[in-house]
Amino acid sequence: MAAAPSSPPTNRVDVFWHDGMLSHDTGRGVFDTGSDPGFLDVLEKHPENPDRVRNMVSILKRGPISPFISWHTATPALISQLLSFHSPEYINELVEADKNGGKVLCCGTFLNPGSWDAVLLAAGNTLSAMKYVLDGKGKIAYALVRPPGHHAQPSQADGYCFLNNAGLAVRLALDSGCKRVVVVDIDVHYGNGTAEGFYQSSDVLTISLHMNHGSWGPSHPQSGSVDELGEDEGYGYNMNIPLPNGTGDRGYEYAMTELVVPAVESFKPEMVVLVVGQDSSAFDPNGRQCLTMDGYRAIGRTIRSLADRHSGGRILIVQEGGYHVTYSAYCLHATVEGILDLPDPLLADPIAYYPEDEAFPVKVVDSIKRYLVDKVPFLKEH
Repeated sequence: MAAAPSSPPTNRVDVFWHDGMLSHDTGRGVFDTGSDPGFLDVLEKHPENPDRVRNMVSILKRGPISPFISWHTATPALISQLLSFHSPEYINELVEADKNGGKVLCCGTFLNPGSWDAVLLAAGNTLSAMKYVLDGKGKIAYALVRPPGHHAQPSQADGYCFLNNAGLAVRLALDSGCKRVVVVDIDVHYGNGTAEGFYQSSDVLTISLHMNHGSWGPSHPQSGSVDELGEDEGYGYNMNIPLPNGTGDRGYEYAMTELVVPAVESFKPEMVVLVVGQDSSAFDPNGRQCLTMDGYRAIGRTIRSLADRHSGGRILIVQEGGYHVTYSAYCLHATVEGILDLPDPLLADPIAYYPEDEAFPVKVVDSIKRYLVDKVPFLKEH
């Protein structure tokens, strides 16, 4: 008699990566502007540069987490696949920009020669990672991709993002029969593009924990405030948690415990998507939060616990920001340790030392909780 098929392992992370994503050259300038004022001897690399992900790849390949990692690669996304989330007009704009040698789509967001190939690979690897989980080949998949995607809205680019990798993957899950998908975004900036794509849907609960940065212009009209709750059938299914600058490990843990966990428990998702950015770390040049490796590890454990209870352990992790070339890789390592629910840290924190005053973040989280419980119907039932 044939043996019963075995369940996918839960102590492995299937990482989807392709070297071609390094071909997106964001150039040099004053931080992310690409400009040369003429009076600086040293122009710095754009923060979203290949080196940041090179270290992420290498720490997973050669760090102590490596025995738990399985590597995969995928082909570029097809134009037809992109239309599940993005408008045809916007995709045509990107295709034409590539044909014409590139385009500045918004502040800091440059489609240069070679960029479009990398963009399609990022989307393709994310879609393949989701399909891998949907097909039952693995429980936990990680799309280690660049350029990032969570700011890309259905009809426009924003914040270094061209295609919404996570949004495309969520749409694939829905089209494959998942009835409820939760997206938990811990990048330091509001995942406005993902929220916009599902703003009228009750099938997707989008939760974003971010610093309270507000709108930054026409490409990012959303403010990330608590009152952006969704529209029509989607009302109540977009949850923003704007945290005060300086929020660290204990503040994030409190927000996860008091807001994220109850919401996910009420929603009962069939798929969990963790949108991860290490720009929430204490040393990132593009954020003002104070997460350390311990904080990322704790978030990973919480997400794993929620997935084990509701989605059969199925998790898709999608890479977003994280611009400290060294510490981002260390924080990624810690996140994966947490997702795997390893009993002890495998890698010590080399630089974290900032003290944390969680009193103000706790007050903010309590205030957000009171507001959401009053406004969001399905939270009142919890």
